[in-house]
Amino acid sequence: MRDDKKTGAGVSGAPCPREKREELERFILSPRACPAALSVGRERAEEPCRIRTCFQRDTDRIVHSKAFRRLKHKTQVFLRPEGDHYRTRMTHTLEVSRIARTISRALGLNEDLTEAIALGHDLGHTAFGHAGERALNEIHSEGFRHNEQSLRVVRRLEKSGAGLNLSLEVLDGIACHTGPQKPGTLEGRVVALSDRIAYVNHDTDDAVRAGIMSEGDIPLGVRQALGESYGERIDTVIRDAVEASGDDIMLSPAVGEAMREFRAFMFAAVYENPKAKAEESKVKGIIEGLYLYYLKDISRLPADYVKVAQEDGEERAVCDYIAGMTDQYAVYKYGELFIPSGWSLK
Repeated sequence: MRDDKKTGAGVSGAPCPREKREELERFILSPRACPAALSVGRERAEEPCRIRTCFQRDTDRIVHSKAFRRLKHKTQVFLRPEGDHYRTRMTHTLEVSRIARTISRALGLNEDLTEAIALGHDLGHTAFGHAGERALNEIHSEGFRHNEQSLRVVRRLEKSGAGLNLSLEVLDGIACHTGPQKPGTLEGRVVALSDRIAYVNHDTDDAVRAGIMSEGDIPLGVRQALGESYGERIDTVIRDAVEASGDDIMLSPAVGEAMREFRAFMFAAVYENPKAKAEESKVKGIIEGLYLYYLKDISRLPADYVKVAQEDGEERAVCDYIAGMTDQYAVYKYGELFIPSGWSLK
């Protein structure tokens, strides 16, 4: 699985920038970190880059992907909010990346690996946030989980079916950032924790902005343990993660319990709040309508997805196409296909 060549030195025989960085990692990273030089490699061996380590290269591939660009038009919590300051799936991803890199640096872990996993962890998320995920999970015969779709995006769908051919450590971190299975690297586990830190806190900030709740509604015990403000709470949890982590990534018992109480509060106050989720009942109709329309005639799919249908099955291709849609594109396509246009005499 390792890359075919690990040298890439110049004509003079001097180490190239990548080798210098790999050598530096031997001294600056914790023994528990995953240095680039010890990556198990990619599914398809490649000539290594002279300048970037394998994990730096993975980050660049993710950021330059079409799936990453689409995140800016995908819902985090609030569907199509009227305001410029609500989080999207992209701003969520960037906040996860910053939190994860802070923790990784403090623990002496590999920031480049951490960043690649963080930036790629939600590439497979649907339009309309978790409402879209639930709708696809109900109608797709194989079910749907966004972490599994993120893995499929980077392995199978990007670059017209060639995939991004990321390092196996990055693939593992993306696949295991949620669910029962822990990532195999501490960097991946940092991202999994950072994802929870980010969404519980920034979703609170958005809910306050939307008038769904106030800071004072957060349980007193949570505020006493974590802090009274958005910034204080994030700072408290990051500091605690750095101090409590060792052979594994964890929070102290007190902060971990406060985070669990905080998350439970958010489900009751926001994630399952009828006022915040009033429009989500419409999501299922949009997703199902599009799904059945394309499944009825696969030739209606874009050419890349017709090829996926031929190789991986029709249902799989339809699921892939709809999962990749942004909120605005899904609404546009549904309107184009099912809403009558105004009549005019030409």
